Amino acid sequence: MAVGVKICGLTEERGLDACLEYGADWIGLNFFAKSPRHVTPMRAAELARRVDGSRSVCVGLFVEPTDEEVTAVLDAVPLDVLQLYTTAERALSLARRSGKEVWLSCPVSNRADLPVQCDVQRLVIESRAPKDAGRPGGNGLTLPWDVTAGWTAPVPWILAGGLTPENVGQAVRVSGAPAVDVASGVESEPGIKDPTAIKQFIERARSARMA
Repeated sequence: MAVGVKICGLTEERGLDACLEYGADWIGLNFFAKSPRHVTPMRAAELARRVDGSRSVCVGLFVEPTDEEVTAVLDAVPLDVLQLYTTAERALSLARRSGKEVWLSCPVSNRADLPVQCDVQRLVIESRAPKDAGRPGGNGLTLPWDVTAGWTAPVPWILAGGLTPENVGQAVRVSGAPAVDVASGVESEPGIKDPTAIKQFIERARSARMA
């Protein structure tokens, strides 16, 4: 099967249109205020309208959100998926309240941190952030890819963190990831995507299993 690709942290039309042109499976919109890729619900709604009718799926990223914050976004933005930095219990609560597919971001340090059971639809596996980091993810840190090699995941999963067009092929082959997630690795500056890098990332991720 082809490797799935998520491009996260879209803030502008040029980058989003490149994702659609080159066939990204998932389009990520970031609602965490401390991120350089943060978008307001109004801006996200403008971007999401461009996705309508395409094969791509809109994913909204939240960090420890309240019920009210999620509701306010969903009232404005036609998200298909909620990607959450929170506890598994809280993720299930938001899944029930929203009726949306839910992914759980799962920062890990070593193989012992990998989940053996999970009730959400998908896991996003990435390197654990440093203690002094201002964000739980999106820090461009690369997980040692062999941590997940041979792991029997309880649900479908995505590899994230520190991926670029230059290393995504090797990352897929070493980790065994069925899908990959990138934000800063395809940017010309924080929050601004590079269409050429998006094209290269998607092509190299998709061809990795054939190498």
